[in-house]
Amino acid sequence: MQDAPKRDSDQSLPIRAAWLHHAGGMTPSEVAKRLRVTRVKAHRLIFPANHDRAVKIVTDGEIAECVALETDLSRRYGLEYGEVVANQTDNPIPVRVLGLARAACVTRAVEDKQARLIGADHGRTLAASVSMMAQVSAKGVPFVSLLGCLTRNLAANSHDTIHRLAEKTGADAFVMPVPFFANSEKDRAVILSQHCICEVLEPAARSHLKTVSIETAEAESSLVATGTIQTGEIGDIKRAGGVGEILGHFFDANGGALATALTRRMLSLRLDAVQGSKIVAIAGGEIKAAAIRSVPRSGLLFGLITDERTALALAHDNPA
Repeated sequence: MQDAPKRDSDQSLPIRAAWLHHAGGMTPSEVAKRLRVTRVKAHRLIFPANHDRAVKIVTDGEIAECVALETDLSRRYGLEYGEVVANQTDNPIPVRVLGLARAACVTRAVEDKQARLIGADHGRTLAASVSMMAQVSAKGVPFVSLLGCLTRNLAANSHDTIHRLAEKTGADAFVMPVPFFANSEKDRAVILSQHCICEVLEPAARSHLKTVSIETAEAESSLVATGTIQTGEIGDIKRAGGVGEILGHFFDANGGALATALTRRMLSLRLDAVQGSKIVAIAGGEIKAAAIRSVPRSGLLFGLITDERTALALAHDNPA
């Protein structure tokens, strides 16, 4: 099971690269930028695939359809990187395939030395990605938590997940052993005054790749399910126009950031601290489509990884 992400990456990357080059008309340099690999690797991916006539095989197939959706999503939302994974089951939230994609994204960043420091939030896709991630050496590429990792529901606690990620890669890990949201603004100020928290927030802000989840502003949100926030609090945000969330920041349908009581109590990175970062969001499920639409419209995202059904739902959105 641990080798699955590696196999998926090895099999799909040459086909994606060849499709983008031959069917999409991209140069090898453009393919490298789109797939976030080196130019040398892009050449190696394209031409063996061409030799094996992989492009002809998948022109009308599943991966070709996904790559076409990736191109559309990237254009529609002004993204540098888009990835659409095929659905394998009818689960409303395709955690497994998104976890595999997140694992492959992080693995590529480590193996191709695209990042010297990788930030991560918490959630089901992070936990899934760690459990399915192949062993890979990431020594010298530490991981850092982007937000407070303690929740009322210990089963959903990401503290151990970050440490398991470090164990899988042999890398160092830095976590914020505090709640995602403080009880009050005063409590937040006290927590942030602690040197150990500042020592994590600073590298979190300068992490070269930030992998995050997108949440909804609905009562069924995992933020509510894990006891991170209360039903009444998410209700207030929804009434204020909140639709989607990343890193504790809520956005309206047009991608505008909302000033909320929760934002003033969150133990996470400020918006001005993540501007210009390579933020890759991993989210899927048609029930999250509205939230997934809102966050890219903020202009904060570098990339988006989602599933095919969700991408099809997003394809009806108006271009950016």
